[in-house]
Amino acid sequence: MFRQELERIGILLMGEATRGLTTHPVRVQTPLTETDGRQLTTQPVVVPVLRAGLGFLHAAQELLPNADVGFIGVARDEATHQPMPYVNKLPESLAGRQCIVLDPMLATGGSLAHTCQLLVERGATGTIIVVCVLAAPEGIEMLRTANLDLAVYTASLDERLNETAFIVPGLGDAGDRQFGSPA
Repeated sequence: MFRQELERIGILLMGEATRGLTTHPVRVQTPLTETDGRQLTTQPVVVPVLRAGLGFLHAAQELLPNADVGFIGVARDEATHQPMPYVNKLPESLAGRQCIVLDPMLATGGSLAHTCQLLVERGATGTIIVVCVLAAPEGIEMLRTANLDLAVYTASLDERLNETAFIVPGLGDAGDRQFGSPA
């Protein structure tokens, strides 16, 4: 049920997050006649942060079926709360591409800042869109000070982080809730 509801909220958040993407006019043939429509000017690159971000990937692909997908794997060191990268599968160049990062939980902000910095290193310019379900004030503040051009879309700003850097009241570990504990 968690996966199903995560995807459902992902569709709503993705709709809001992509509302301002640049489009251009196109002619569309309907069964009866031609009419005017709109098409994305450039296909975005969607980047789920593994594992938890996979819960938004299907929603993103439903709304953006031609988008490229990159993958960033970042685990959090539970002792230091620092990001520990383990996968980087991005297009060689992100120049001129809208990047959309998917990560359900914005806790400390370390993993998201690390991911967005990797996108900038690959040439991403302009505002990087970040989509998450929950955010902690500490994570939002960390991203504000990271000197990155971000637009964060979240369903809820929760109360705080606890002593182990989990969001309170939160939803628990989104990756474990979707896929089970790796231990």
